[in-house]
Amino acid sequence: MEAAHLFRSALELDELTLFYRTVRQTSLRLGVPLSDADATAQSMPDASPAKWHLAHTTWFFETMVLAPHLPGYRVFDQNFNFLFNSYYEVIGARQPRPRRGILTRPTLATIYAYREWVDAAVEKLLGGQPAANVAELLELGCHHEQQHQELLLTDILHLFAQNPLRPAYKAPSPLPVQESSSSPPGYQAFEGGLIRIGHEGNGFAFDSEGPRHRVFVEPFLLADRAVTNQEWLEFIADGGYRDPLLWLSQGWAAVCSEDWSMPLYWEQRAEVIWTMSLRGAQPIDLAAPVTHVSYFEADAFATWTGRRLPTEFEWEHAAQCASQSGNFADSGRLRPKPAAPSSEGLRQMFGDVWEWTRSAFLPYPRFRPVPGAVGEYNGKFMCGQFVLRGGSCVTPVGHIRASYRNFFPPATRWQFSGVRLAEDA
Repeated sequence: MEAAHLFRSALELDELTLFYRTVRQTSLRLGVPLSDADATAQSMPDASPAKWHLAHTTWFFETMVLAPHLPGYRVFDQNFNFLFNSYYEVIGARQPRPRRGILTRPTLATIYAYREWVDAAVEKLLGGQPAANVAELLELGCHHEQQHQELLLTDILHLFAQNPLRPAYKAPSPLPVQESSSSPPGYQAFEGGLIRIGHEGNGFAFDSEGPRHRVFVEPFLLADRAVTNQEWLEFIADGGYRDPLLWLSQGWAAVCSEDWSMPLYWEQRAEVIWTMSLRGAQPIDLAAPVTHVSYFEADAFATWTGRRLPTEFEWEHAAQCASQSGNFADSGRLRPKPAAPSSEGLRQMFGDVWEWTRSAFLPYPRFRPVPGAVGEYNGKFMCGQFVLRGGSCVTPVGHIRASYRNFFPPATRWQFSGVRLAEDA
């Protein structure tokens, strides 16, 4: 991938049309369980209302694709450019992120009408054989909306977790709870040397996934599964949240100021630990991957075990040979599940939980943001963030790949973020 390109695509027009329709219909299905009140409320500054996600993704197509590339297009509502811009400075002023939840108007019904308006215009554009650069922007918009589908679910979970009724997004049928096998993870060895990292080929990739380049890694070992809830309970029982020697300075400050003592959404009920899920409150599954932990917690846990987190380069190098099947949003489970019985190779590399790496989110060699508003997509965030890899149980299937770089500040906990251990060989 050349540095000046946001991505490259090999989709034919009929494939792009199907992809667009599928993504847009998926977002509508995600909104079905939500009332207007559910879709309007905002539980914290870092989360956004579901209604805003549904509108912002539509605004992206209207602003980036239709307004400049469909002659005669008339915007649905001039006010929406202020209401639903996210962080694109060159486009103009916008509703402050922490105050998106006060947008009781427009109603959810109006947002759905907005989506229909834009969808009709995009269909017209697709029917007119759009130029290659326009098709690329349309595909980018689809992948952008898939990111917001995941964010919609994580934000709804956080919102419902604040409600004392603990409402369920999806029918709260009990999920099977398995006893942990107590067997430790296996470790797969990887030789060191000069490896190639980053996206290549004609498939879609965000600009931050390239250019492809060479990185030298030392020999390392990588756990064959993610850290489980049972193992996290052992960390807690051993005083992991009370020992400052395990923590980075900022992490220990967060433990003290935020009173962290267990992962987000965990709560003690009699002798059982429960957690909030998209299916409502349920007992933790001891054999399933721990989730909703920050980078600081992941790093402290790794220190407690005498191991470390993998670098993003080690993770990607290992994942290139791993199966990309996994527990994604399409499974309907919407919660991490235990690893498959032990077998040769790495398990859970994709799906279940995003896995923290010890790598800061920085530009690759020769990286350059593309000109214009879309150049603000990733490059401006390459400071103060850590990279996560692999996708989660609420990531759209097919959206992930070995080179995909997710990123969040190190104190972030409301994402479906977990841990895989590594060590030096």
